[in-house]
Amino acid sequence: MKVSPLAPFKIVYSILNHEYLGYIFESFVVQLNHQGEFSFQIQNISSKNIKEFSSGLDATDFELVDLIDDIQQDAILKKFNSKKLSAVDFFLKVYDVQKGDKNTQENIAHYLELSKARILERLEGKELFIMGGDGNPLWKPLLWEIEKATIRFHFVRNEDNTHYFPTIRFRYEKLDFQYKNAILICEEPAWLIVGESLYHFQGHVDGKKIKPFLAKKFIAIPGNVEEQYYRKFVAPLIASYDVVARGFDIRNITSAPKTILTISDSAVTYRKAELIMFADAGASEVLPEEPEDDFVILDLSFQYGNFSFRIDDLATASSVSVEKKGNEYSFFKVKRDLRAERDQLARLKDWGLGIKNGKIRLPKSEAFGWLQSNADQLTENGIAVRQNTADTKRYFLGYSSLDISIQEGRDWFDIHARVQFGEFEIPFLQLRNYILNQKKEFLLPNGETAVIPEWWFTKYSELFSFTESGHDEDNLRLKMHHLALVQELQEENLATAVISRKLENLRDFNHIEPASPPLNFKGILRPYQKSGYDWLHFLNQYRFGGCLADDMGLGKTVQTLAFLQSQKEAGISEPSMLIMPTSLIYNWDLEAKRFTPDLKILVYTGTYREKDTAKFRDYDLILTSYGIIRLDIDFIKSFRFNYIILDESQAIKNPASIITKAVRKLNSANRLILTGTPIENSTLDLWSQMSFVNPGLLGSQAFFRDEFQVPIEKKNEEEKSKRLYNLIRPFILRRHKSQVATDLPEKVESIQYCDMTEEQEKAYEEAKAYYRNLILQSIDSDGISKSQMVVLQGLTKLRQLANHPRMVDGSYEDGSGKFEDVLHKIQTVISENHKILIFSQYIKHLDLFRAHLDKQKIIYSYLDGSTKDRQSQVENFQTDEGIKIFLISLKAGGLGLNLTAADYVFILDPWWNPAIEAQAVDRAHRIGQQRTVFTYKFITKNSVEEKILALQRTKKQLADDLISNEDGFVKSLSREDVLGLLS
Repeated sequence: MKVSPLAPFKIVYSILNHEYLGYIFESFVVQLNHQGEFSFQIQNISSKNIKEFSSGLDATDFELVDLIDDIQQDAILKKFNSKKLSAVDFFLKVYDVQKGDKNTQENIAHYLELSKARILERLEGKELFIMGGDGNPLWKPLLWEIEKATIRFHFVRNEDNTHYFPTIRFRYEKLDFQYKNAILICEEPAWLIVGESLYHFQGHVDGKKIKPFLAKKFIAIPGNVEEQYYRKFVAPLIASYDVVARGFDIRNITSAPKTILTISDSAVTYRKAELIMFADAGASEVLPEEPEDDFVILDLSFQYGNFSFRIDDLATASSVSVEKKGNEYSFFKVKRDLRAERDQLARLKDWGLGIKNGKIRLPKSEAFGWLQSNADQLTENGIAVRQNTADTKRYFLGYSSLDISIQEGRDWFDIHARVQFGEFEIPFLQLRNYILNQKKEFLLPNGETAVIPEWWFTKYSELFSFTESGHDEDNLRLKMHHLALVQELQEENLATAVISRKLENLRDFNHIEPASPPLNFKGILRPYQKSGYDWLHFLNQYRFGGCLADDMGLGKTVQTLAFLQSQKEAGISEPSMLIMPTSLIYNWDLEAKRFTPDLKILVYTGTYREKDTAKFRDYDLILTSYGIIRLDIDFIKSFRFNYIILDESQAIKNPASIITKAVRKLNSANRLILTGTPIENSTLDLWSQMSFVNPGLLGSQAFFRDEFQVPIEKKNEEEKSKRLYNLIRPFILRRHKSQVATDLPEKVESIQYCDMTEEQEKAYEEAKAYYRNLILQSIDSDGISKSQMVVLQGLTKLRQLANHPRMVDGSYEDGSGKFEDVLHKIQTVISENHKILIFSQYIKHLDLFRAHLDKQKIIYSYLDGSTKDRQSQVENFQTDEGIKIFLISLKAGGLGLNLTAADYVFILDPWWNPAIEAQAVDRAHRIGQQRTVFTYKFITKNSVEEKILALQRTKKQLADDLISNEDGFVKSLSREDVLGLLS
């Protein structure tokens, strides 16, 4: 019968006995009559309809209804009936007396016990009933007793048997529950209905220990099994409950625990002992594959009188042991101070000892290192360290020390050290050899074995790996470029060091002394560029190699040229060599002529280059490519340079490559590398480059692999990453645009010159010759004004060929210099987590890049005149961090777009009027842009594109007049202009 939520009602909870599930709960709402009494209008309530009655419920009612829903028959079927049987078939199959599924029965029972316990503890103050056989939920009211009952177990040992029974007390009186139709509605923990009251208990009482006595006065244990029964059942019961006995003794032992940390030499021996002394039926452990001689066990125990216990998660406040003398039994109940035990365990864990289940297995050097490092704390907190008496080898447990002092020499750090184990001093070189060879123990004169602490291996292995023998046999020395390692040892109080303040400042970039700018440098270094210039001078003073790794566009070229100019002005006569990808040589040559015209530059490239190093002496700077060095290394390696500088130094990231091996053979006083991406694929990239500029800085390749590469890349060890960073930090200068934005102009514009490939150049020259003749014939016969269409057609073909011949000839199979250069720059920019706008006036050109990006599965936004979802393309690019590239047709995207998410703009082909290009750049460089915008204009060398740049400058008036289309530009061209474009 429906209950109206608009009239008075009350929620009630009823206990019913399910045929298979046992005692469970249901929830109901009952309409109240005019006297506020229950009526016969009763309705089941569940989470489906509870909101209708929310006005009469509290938060606990909502919790209870949810919990009760979860134990209904339908919920049980849904959770455990994986074969989708009908309810009847499921229960008949699972609960069949002979063939029932015991495992499923146990799982259901466990689930119900947990759920019922949560329900029962929330029923205080609620209307609670037992459901009648006719389904009446209000059949018998129950009182949820607030006070908790107590239970005591009694044992009476007779001559032939032992009687065992419980008594229950409630409000200091005995509760008569036997033969009273009492109901145990929950076992874990016990909840008991006696008469019209529902009782629960102090402590955790297992209902299974009450259940047998609901209709039985006692249980009798025959004398012939009493010993086994006493040990397996009575002892645990005494430990957990209040027990009184006649016929045997129960002795209570209370004392403060003594904390013992025992070292066992053999884990195998210990494991056998563990099974005997600390029988732990639930424990399982796979024994190690490593030689057991390399490990020890640290075992934590607590001693109370003559009894010893290991702490574990299952420890109880009392532990009981049984002693039998003759025919008499004594039970010793040790009251443990678990709080004090856990406090000691917590201290040990805070000190770095990760004990689990009372023990930890550690490598010997780590274990003894920990013991020695924490000796004072162990003593102060009353933790005794002992060695297992069963071990034959005796270990040195006293104090050990390693005192190292480091002093700066002219070109080296001199290392002095003293090693002490108790009263014995060990030669330093002997210890070094032990650590380098991973030998962890040696015999002291008194017969004890000293174990080298693990942290000595960790903290000093790099120092010992990098040291070399000094002039004195007892001392070692360290190359000066290991400054960071020395400073780190000093900061961690692992060594004392005497280092000049000037050298100390290398670690703090802001404290490097400024150097005088070169007199003949034709430009102004921005503040951050001047700082980079000062840093290069500092490295030079100590003959350190360095890596200038600023973001693309911050002026690595300018800083390097300024420094090379200062070298010339300082009287350095040896030339420097700058090695780079072939495509960059032209740019470097142009920049050098612009900023350092005083430098004598030799471009050492080409098939017909003069292979004579004597000629190098006539120049200040030789520009060449990695390919040339690979070919000419056999005779260039004998020439002594001032600096060898590698641009885009990731070219030597593979230490096994021919190019890497070649540049390592070059002879120079100093080395420098330039790159925006010092690491592209692996930390080995970094090793290869840093080992070029500062040989030995990161050790051998094998050492680097084991010490850094594998831990960082395979194991994600953050500490190793920090260690590596600290070693290289003084020799890498990397500034991001965000760091130096205040020193930059609003826009930084660069021209990237690109070489044509051999096949591309051939196609271009053939087309140029054809159109030159065609255009000149038209101009000569018809005049310039009537030849504009043929001029435009010819120039368009040449511009497309300068981009990529495939735009003209779909069957063209070879490459394009510009296409490859743009792809390289794209990779560099997105690897630095920037976004790029890529503009071209040719959709065919954009299609080539789309095909490449699709093949590489790189997502991007795209916009041309046919794009229907313009706004969504823009919004996706602006908001999605995963989209780094926006391909845009110059005509379609040059106006009306806000694309401030980008801070790089690539112009793939020059527009006739630079004003149009500027409008494209302004899609990113506009109000709301927080970063400097870097623009790269890609120009193919020796093509019509170069000529267009020159015309843009001479036709400035055209830009002022905003001639924005090709027709307008072509109309302005004279015959001489056309000839210039086609020359």
